[in-house]
Amino acid sequence: MESFRKLGLIEPLIKSINEQRFTEPSEIQRDAIPLVLEGRDVIAGSATGSGKTLVFGSGIIQNCSKDKCIQALVLTPTRELAEQVAESLRGFSRYKPLKVVSVYGGVAIGPQFRELKTADVVVGTPGRILDHISRRSINLTRVKILVFDEADRMLDMGFIRDVEKITKDCPHNRQTLLFSATISGDVGRLSQRYMKDPVEVSVESYIDSSKLEQVYYDVPDNLKFSLLVHLLKETSAAMVMVFCNSQRNTDFVASNLKFSGIDALAIHGGYSQDKRTCVMKQFNAQKRVYVLVCTDVAARGLDIKGVSHVYNYDIPRESKTYIHRIGRTARAGEEGKAVNILSERDYDNFTKVMRDRSLKVEREETPHVERVKIQVMNKPDRSNRGRGGSGRFGGSGGSRGSRSFRGSEGSRSSGGNRNSGSSGGSGSSRGSGSTGGSGRFGNKSRRNCGSSRDGRRSSGGGRYN
Repeated sequence: MESFRKLGLIEPLIKSINEQRFTEPSEIQRDAIPLVLEGRDVIAGSATGSGKTLVFGSGIIQNCSKDKCIQALVLTPTRELAEQVAESLRGFSRYKPLKVVSVYGGVAIGPQFRELKTADVVVGTPGRILDHISRRSINLTRVKILVFDEADRMLDMGFIRDVEKITKDCPHNRQTLLFSATISGDVGRLSQRYMKDPVEVSVESYIDSSKLEQVYYDVPDNLKFSLLVHLLKETSAAMVMVFCNSQRNTDFVASNLKFSGIDALAIHGGYSQDKRTCVMKQFNAQKRVYVLVCTDVAARGLDIKGVSHVYNYDIPRESKTYIHRIGRTARAGEEGKAVNILSERDYDNFTKVMRDRSLKVEREETPHVERVKIQVMNKPDRSNRGRGGSGRFGGSGGSRGSRSFRGSEGSRSSGGNRNSGSSGGSGSSRGSGSTGGSGRFGNKSRRNCGSSRDGRRSSGGGRYN
């Protein structure tokens, strides 16, 4: 605890930290807490799970008192993050009590009216905070500390105008703290406009790359889901997160994992807040369900401990999102594994992701996979189909022809391998072309045609697995 005391933290906070079994401050805590306690405006570049809540929490707890007026406002991009941050602040302020209220949409607004009347600290999403401002049910005139948490994600989600309106409703003479995984574009403009002589603190990713293994499998469309089932059943994993690019695919994967005998839960922005809260409680309990299937919007900012494997069932559209996803594992000295399952529709996105030369993703040979039966949804989800393009991997066109992913495994062509089966998907996989290339990874190309029994011939089937 002495290392925390040296940062300038008060004893009530030290006591709370000790009870939560923190032993040493993280890098962002060591660098930023002293600046926050000095009252400086701080821009902190740090990822989820780096310990940033304690950074701004220390300033809030030491500089606010139980006064029945709002002295600190924390803006977050999602409901789950708002609740998580509020719960953390309640824990840290156990021995210096503050009334911390979480405010977000998707739940009844009536109870929030009552809670806000005596709140000392408010943690909320921009939309609902702005709603309260318009109803005059929140008073921000005595705010001392304004925090933008996950600022890049808030702006990516289109909250820039809401954030600006809320900021203008706060006193000009305040401390402003901004936390973001990336500091660029709108985030930089936001800081220039609303912060006073800010100090920028940037730390390395919390991910220990030496303990994080990254691999990818290249499979036909009609084996994509079957491979996921195979890997989940064959791999010893503590907690697993499976990422999809759309709400529809999230529901599809979770539903069919359960159909295949794997206990899984889905979470995405289309669920009610009560359902999302219930899902997270079940997953964190780890009593039975250890697979969480989610979208980026629902999962961003959640500090879920103990995740051993991250699966990208859909490849994200950019490296920044990919890095956020894989950052869920290999934390706090633990080993982790990130698994990418590529079918033809993922090539274009994978090309974009791998333009980040810091990523080291190795190809794994696809094991023998038994096709599994699936329950096909009514309409296909085409949000993640490749649309061609070229990049560091070579190749051109996302739907046919040859592709090489940074590699050279020699030339290999295949023809006439027509597949159909009960796992659904796009039908047959017919290889054409070769895997030559001048980089590290080589991939078979394939052209999809025909239909499968559980794919397009079934009731409204789609290219999901």
